Amino acid sequence: MEPDRYVVDFLTLWIVPDWIERHCPQPDRFGRGGPMRLYEKQLWWTVNHYRVKPTALWVPENPILGPAFHYRRSQIIGPQKIGKGPWTAGICLAEGGGPVLFAGWAEVGDVYRCEDNGCGCGWVYHYEPGEPKGMRWPTPLIQITATSEDQTDNIYRHIKAMIRLGPLSDLMRVGEDMVRIGLEGEIDTVTTGALSKLGNPVTFAAQDETGLYNDSNKLRKVAETQRRGAAGMGGRSMETTNPFDPAEDSVAQRTFESAAEDVFRSYEPPPANLSYRNKRERRRIHAFNYAGFPHVNLDSIDAEAAELAEKDPEQAERYYGNRMVYGQGTWLDGDKWQARAVTVPRLVPAGTAVVLGFDGSDVDDWTGIRAETEDGFQFTPTYGPDQLPTIWNPAEHRGQVPRLEVAAAVDELFARYTVVRMYADPPDWKSEIDAWAAEHGEKVVIRWETYRLTQVHSANERLHKDVTKADATFTHDGCGHTFTHVKNARKLARPGKRYILGKPSQTQKIDLAMCSVLAHEAAGDVTAAKAWPSPADDLIYTASTTRYGRR
Repeated sequence: MEPDRYVVDFLTLWIVPDWIERHCPQPDRFGRGGPMRLYEKQLWWTVNHYRVKPTALWVPENPILGPAFHYRRSQIIGPQKIGKGPWTAGICLAEGGGPVLFAGWAEVGDVYRCEDNGCGCGWVYHYEPGEPKGMRWPTPLIQITATSEDQTDNIYRHIKAMIRLGPLSDLMRVGEDMVRIGLEGEIDTVTTGALSKLGNPVTFAAQDETGLYNDSNKLRKVAETQRRGAAGMGGRSMETTNPFDPAEDSVAQRTFESAAEDVFRSYEPPPANLSYRNKRERRRIHAFNYAGFPHVNLDSIDAEAAELAEKDPEQAERYYGNRMVYGQGTWLDGDKWQARAVTVPRLVPAGTAVVLGFDGSDVDDWTGIRAETEDGFQFTPTYGPDQLPTIWNPAEHRGQVPRLEVAAAVDELFARYTVVRMYADPPDWKSEIDAWAAEHGEKVVIRWETYRLTQVHSANERLHKDVTKADATFTHDGCGHTFTHVKNARKLARPGKRYILGKPSQTQKIDLAMCSVLAHEAAGDVTAAKAWPSPADDLIYTASTTRYGRR
């Protein structure tokens, strides 16, 4: 991490980390009951979450009338065993009984006294003039969310221990699955088995391991409902998670990839040039990831990671290597696909010999066309007066793929390039494909059914190998939509040690990956048949007719 990343050159509620260290004792290990000192990174996360806008206005009658904080919510991504659980427990307790709301700007002599806020520990915080002040929520409602009770216990057990071992027992009463705060506040836990707790006006939501939240376990809806509830109360939320599997479309992934600028994101991956599969370099990766967390024994981490890597190397690299790698079942590593993208945009001139891969849908999946040249450069062509990419998402066309636009694009591509072959997946497009074959030749436009197991497995493997092998000449244009579809594609096992490509979920499309497979298969078959036209047969552009004629 760059040295200047920890420089705090902004306004923040410094009182919050001080309050945590005063009220939240160390919950376990040999230092149990002793003072908890935030690590440097934990302090960085805390001061950013409570960063205050310089323009914040405090309205005593309604302190949450305007957003005072720079960030609406936070996301912390890091490897296992760095202490996210105890730190989150401290944040939850601060949200329950500490000065976490903006309360104006301090003047000379201003202080915060615990005795005025339900805590009898006697602690007093002296503000610096001009420093943002803090105040308690009058009726805090905090929810800790995870996939299971065992997962919520990674935070909740620390909360119980901190209350019992420290001064907060004056203010909070510990229950088996709930903490009572004063007369009306509480800290509660939520899992998929306790969805009835949703809809409450929460003031803070701690969402743990959001890399596991998705549509299938209903936790995406939980997370979004909690955030809406917090927003309605002027409250906020926080995600903590290990690096996510980019093929699973998790809540963590959507947060991380969102363009929203009012979300604090903390993720510090190790140097990309270090290989996790190399024992010495793996040790260096662990040393980087766990620097600043002195409670971690690197020998234990190395041993645990090595054992896990025997059966599931991707999971080991995510959990301990702190990298967002694709899990088992992923067809093609998105990073390896991106490594084949050209660094300088390449123009494919009119008249160039190409092959096309077409995958068509109607009202749900996407329709697209990818092209490939003889020298192995694959790209998404453009069409029409605005030169739009040959990609059609039905959601952008009133719920249905515009077939006339697709037909116009095909006509334009055949006019612009020397189309040697077009492989087209026929479901729902048989009539159009037959019409294209009638116009351009049955040996040029060919139905290529992707339900044929042997053929589609072989085609998938051809592209996979030509992307991943070291001496391959395959390159591509870096199309962002194609990249997303490629990294979404999962291998679905079929008899005979074969596989087809499938979607992780209904919303994670793979159609452009199939276009790429078909285009590459067409290119390989044309090469094998020695059917690429020689330079003497190239087409030349005739400006007067906007057509191509032979030399």
